Amino acid sequence: MNKVDLLKNLRHSSRGNMFAAEVPKAAKEDQKKIEELVAELEREGKIKLRECIQREYSVYLHGIIKYSSE
Repeated sequence: MNKVDLLKNLRHSSRGNMFAAEVPKAAKEDQKKIEELVAELEREGKIKLRECIQREYSVYLHGIIKYSSE
């Protein structure tokens, strides 16, 4: 998974500008990669994360997608 795929996934799981998505993970390394991608999207100003819950087989993300001209 890369940053673009994650952002597309969040946009498809959004309602208005709020999103809630469960991203499946296969290993502990996937969890760290997802966290890094989310942090990068936040630094770029594309999303604002409200909640990140680590589950056994997925990572639950909840937050706001920031719409801006690209």
